[in-house]
Amino acid sequence: MREAYLPFARRIAVAFFLSTLPVTALQAQGDASAAAPAATSAATIVPAVAPGRYVWRDDGSAAGPVRVLVSIPLQLAFVWRGPTLVGVSSVSTGVAGYDTPTGTFPILEKDRDHHSNLYDDAPMPWMLRLTWDGVALHAGKVTGEPASHGCVRLPAAFAKKLFGIADLGATVTVVDDVPDFAQQAPAGAAEPIQTIDTASR
Repeated sequence: MREAYLPFARRIAVAFFLSTLPVTALQAQGDASAAAPAATSAATIVPAVAPGRYVWRDDGSAAGPVRVLVSIPLQLAFVWRGPTLVGVSSVSTGVAGYDTPTGTFPILEKDRDHHSNLYDDAPMPWMLRLTWDGVALHAGKVTGEPASHGCVRLPAAFAKKLFGIADLGATVTVVDDVPDFAQQAPAGAAEPIQTIDTASR
C-alpha cells in the first residue's frame, strides 16, 4: 500500500515546489519546455522528477542558511536557502543492510574530488560529509531507488550546485517518511500540463 502511494506523493512534492515558482522564473531558466502560455499557472505544471533529474531555481535572490531534507520513501531531496525552497532532486539512498541513517546532521567536510576510504577508492565527487564513518551526500548514479552503501547519491549537476551553496555546519535532515508538505497538492495541480526537464544525469 505504501509503495503504491509513493509515485503520487512524489508528484505532489514536486507540484508543491513548482507552485511557489512563477512562470516567468521558469522561462528565465532558458528551458524550451518551460515556455508555458501566460494563462498557465506554475501550480498546474506537475512533473515527476525522474531518476537522475532535478529542478533548481536558485537565482541568488534567496538569503539565509542552507538546509537539506532527504525523504527516503520518496527518494527525493529538498533544498532551502532560508525560507525559500530552491531545489528538488531525485536521489538514491542506502540499500537494505546499508541503510542511510535518519536524523539531522551538520555538514562536517566538503571535498569536490573525494574518493571512498571504504569501497575500492570509488569516486564521490562534490562530497558533503554527514558522519565520520562514511555517510555523505555526493554525485553518483541515481536510480530513483535505494542503491548505495548508505550515502545519498545525487545527480552530478545538482550535487555541484548544492556543494556551491552549502557551508560547513549546514544541516541535512534524513527522514524515513513523507514530509507533511508533500502530502497535499496545491489547488489546480492535479493534471500535468508540461514537464520541466531542467537537469541531466
